[in-house]
Amino acid sequence: MTHFLTAEGKKQLQEKLAYYKSTRRVEASEKIAIAREFGDLSENSEYDAAKEEQAQIEAEIREMEDILLNCQIIESNADEGVVNIGSTVKVYDEEFDEELELKILGSTESNPLAGIISNNSPLGMALIGRKVGEKVCVKTEGGELSYKIVDIKQNI
Repeated sequence: MTHFLTAEGKKQLQEKLAYYKSTRRVEASEKIAIAREFGDLSENSEYDAAKEEQAQIEAEIREMEDILLNCQIIESNADEGVVNIGSTVKVYDEEFDEELELKILGSTESNPLAGIISNNSPLGMALIGRKVGEKVCVKTEGGELSYKIVDIKQNI
């Protein structure tokens, strides 16, 4: 699976991976060593918790490595008038009579509360390839949402 990242997003993920490998791994190993000193491992909840934390850290490291191995850097789209990954799109929400500004990035960098949606989200998929003036409808569990594209900017 291809993961779309901005150059900055890739850099941040590389830094986080380096931190996990150099610091979080060491901390988890130290916790395991301390917990071993408490005695019988079969009834040692500290040991179990430390081993579980270590497994979680290793899983996160594998996930970050996989994302970095299979990532594609989002570059500026030559077609300025079309929504693509990396676009900032201003849409008019007809139901709530308001304009929203949404940036479309890959799922690794998405943050819906900050107005950054994934290209794989229902709204992201509906917007990609569309132009100013077009309407998109998105089916959700709560019903159908309708948006009109007001403006498109390419920021990458």
